[in-house]
Amino acid sequence: MKITSGQKIKIGLFTFLGLLVLVLGVFFIGNQKNMFSSTFTVYGMFKNVNGLQVGNNVRFAGINVGVVQGINIVTDSSARVDITLNSDVKKFIKKDSKLSIGSDGLMGDKLIVVAPGGITSTQHVKNGDQLSAVNPIDVDKIIGKMTKVIDNAESLTGGLSQIVAKVNNGQGSIGRLLNSDKLSKDLEGTVKQAKTTMANVHSTTTTLNTDLKAAQSNFLLKGFFRKKRKAKQDSIKKAQAAQQQQK
Repeated sequence: MKITSGQKIKIGLFTFLGLLVLVLGVFFIGNQKNMFSSTFTVYGMFKNVNGLQVGNNVRFAGINVGVVQGINIVTDSSARVDITLNSDVKKFIKKDSKLSIGSDGLMGDKLIVVAPGGITSTQHVKNGDQLSAVNPIDVDKIIGKMTKVIDNAESLTGGLSQIVAKVNNGQGSIGRLLNSDKLSKDLEGTVKQAKTTMANVHSTTTTLNTDLKAAQSNFLLKGFFRKKRKAKQDSIKKAQAAQQQQK
């Protein structure tokens, strides 16, 4: 079967379009990964990379300026993250700049965020330098703590519900007190009796005060009370004299 000139043109056009799409794809991916621009590399040491992967973006001032070049475990408690940055941002990154792990939105991919620095150092970063790393919050630990708090709150709520149910059913001292008419009446009677007793005590005190005043006015006891007052005045004078001598 011979291939006609029209079929050759279609095949050539399809091949050209395929190559064009391939070249554009390579150019787009290479541009995203900084393959066609001047770059430099820095790294940071993290205790937990928190799901970060090679190829994720690096942002500075909210702009994508590089990619994560590599992630390697150094020890059982640290991992080295190498990042490649565009050379045009090198003049903005200082020796005291910090690396942190963030997210592209609430549920997006992880990425590296570069803080500008310049607080304690004015020297620009160099290729291969290490930058300080801010370790991310361990979400698993927070979720574990929140789970314990929720479990404790649930247990506490259940216990309170049982106590309230027992009180409503008249169980326990408080329950019997709140639900028993007899105990309530006995308590009211006790309170009334206490009030009556206090009133009697007040009345007796008033009577004693009156009797005492009357006794002081009685001519048979005036001498006794006069001697008491004189003895009190003498003791006061002696105390005053002693104080003056001490001065």
